[in-house]
Amino acid sequence: MRKEISTEEPPDSRRRMRQKSRSVGPVHDLEEHVKPDWWRGIFNHLYLKTDGDVVGDRRITEREIDRITEILALSPESDILDLCCGQGRHTLELVRRGYAAEGLDRSHYLIQKARATAKREGLKVRFKEGDARELPYKPDTFETALILGNSFGYFDSVEEDVRVLREVRRVLKPWGRILLDVTDGEYVKENFQPRSWEWIDEQMFVCRERSLSVDEERLVSREVITHVEKGVVADQFYAERLYTRDALQELLDLAGFSDIAFHDIRTESVRNQDLGMMERRHIVTAVIRKDWTRVKAKQARSVRNVTVILGDTSQPDRIKPSCVFDEDDFYTIDRMKTALAGLKDYRFTFVQKHDALIRDLAKAKGTADYAFNLCDEGLGNDPRKELHVPALLDILGIPYTGAGAQSLAFCYDKSLVRGVARETGIPVPDASFIAPGDRVYNIGVPFPVIVKPNAGDSSFGITQKSIAHSVEELSTVIATMRSTLGYGTSFLVEEFLTGKDISVGIIGNPSGTYTVLPIIEEDYSALPPGLPRICGYEAKWLPESPYWNITSKPAELDPDTEKTVVRCCLTLFERLECRDYCRFDWRLDAAGKPKLLEVNPNPGWCWDGHLARMAGLAGISYAGMLGRILRAAEERLGLDADPRTPPAEHEAGTVPPTETA
Repeated sequence: MRKEISTEEPPDSRRRMRQKSRSVGPVHDLEEHVKPDWWRGIFNHLYLKTDGDVVGDRRITEREIDRITEILALSPESDILDLCCGQGRHTLELVRRGYAAEGLDRSHYLIQKARATAKREGLKVRFKEGDARELPYKPDTFETALILGNSFGYFDSVEEDVRVLREVRRVLKPWGRILLDVTDGEYVKENFQPRSWEWIDEQMFVCRERSLSVDEERLVSREVITHVEKGVVADQFYAERLYTRDALQELLDLAGFSDIAFHDIRTESVRNQDLGMMERRHIVTAVIRKDWTRVKAKQARSVRNVTVILGDTSQPDRIKPSCVFDEDDFYTIDRMKTALAGLKDYRFTFVQKHDALIRDLAKAKGTADYAFNLCDEGLGNDPRKELHVPALLDILGIPYTGAGAQSLAFCYDKSLVRGVARETGIPVPDASFIAPGDRVYNIGVPFPVIVKPNAGDSSFGITQKSIAHSVEELSTVIATMRSTLGYGTSFLVEEFLTGKDISVGIIGNPSGTYTVLPIIEEDYSALPPGLPRICGYEAKWLPESPYWNITSKPAELDPDTEKTVVRCCLTLFERLECRDYCRFDWRLDAAGKPKLLEVNPNPGWCWDGHLARMAGLAGISYAGMLGRILRAAEERLGLDADPRTPPAEHEAGTVPPTETA
């Protein structure tokens, strides 16, 4: 639960070098450079420029909707799903015409653009982030599903495309229809341009290379986007499957569709230069003949018995200033219990005596559906033993919320997280690891720097005195921290970043249903001049400190930075095996480039913590936030509750919590 600190701008030579490293230069095999999940990072503001001659022209969108409504003979009462909707151009046009449509896309950036457009125009329409392979809808929800703009065939295998079609089949009503607008694979395979370039506006041009994959089933493309003043701004690779008519027919048959028909559609473009996969397309329609999904007899879910595991309030806690739970801690626990009591259909039992934890959990195994693990203090209030609680639950065979022992072990080691981030291409501050026995600090990191324990939580040990501006100051800071934290402590010496201090919260699981909460940044305006802009131990634990006045506010980020940060967070969420909820701390450098500071699985759950603040900005109450974490775990665990509907709230006390001594 920590923030981090500031750094002066890198030397000009280093900054120029970083700008030049955007391109990989000449490559002999385009396919080698295509990542399996290339679609995660490519749909941003540059996509809206490179494809703007089609996707940005409202007149083209209007004519495409004319053709689609003609083919389907849509009625205003039809419930329409625009799948892989991007920035929502088709969804919005349908809603403008009075149709009941909603959109879903994996791109956080494009969904935010769609929502902003709908808000600006006063349109009532829902846009969701989600994976087309696992749709967050109940069976038999829509009459019509659209996959437009050649948004089909991005995945690494045909099997994943079949998963998409079967999910569409599931959410369509009996006799529902699917419409795909896809490239004519046969034509493109024979007529694609191996190399081309075009101006996309007055300051940017794009150079493209293309080749067929080894199996000749996909068109592999490379785009090098160049700004006349800034140089190369993107060098990106992607691959799209080339389906022939016969292959599409077989695919739809396999997914359970019938009455398959092909229709023509005209491709238009203002620039009319390199249309790539959009050069020639066709529309494919099909019908699903199925029975209504049988409704489970158990409509009203029974009360869920949940065991809540907390820190031990009767034992010392060295992280806290007084080393014991104080009135604020007990108030925080009471707020949490009140919020949980406001969730319908749950009965909570609280376990917090760690000396009897094994006995109490063994008793709970026969009665609890799962455990709500809120013990971020660690077993015996030892933060190094936070992973012991999920490990014990695994041994006892009790399902639980949040990260497992391995994930907590990964993320407790800041240097290890840095290594994983760098391995996946995620930017981190320059840093040097200081082992317990090190006495000479040849760190290779430009001053000023911040010193922090390599393993730790709750910003323990990170204060305004953790900043060093020279080797002499660095020696003093480390010596002081060793005398306080112990001589066996290892440290991380990081460049001191001076840009915005931001946090990203995610509730859910990227492999299923998830929500990226509004990003927040620390507001240092109330901090006296001269103090380093950090959110450390003093800001979280010492009311008498000037750092106590630090607040959070909605982050103001440019769209590209927000897109990059969210994409990196989702990548790390899965790579570090986080589950159900997580918080990521970032800091921008002086040039505005984001760098990852920390990954917090099972982040602070308190009513006034960062996660709750982000949830509040999304219009989610504190009780609603806790309920969403529970539902995320239930979806992941395969319990029978519907994960797409947050738990209802009611008057506190309807299902009273109980407590285990």
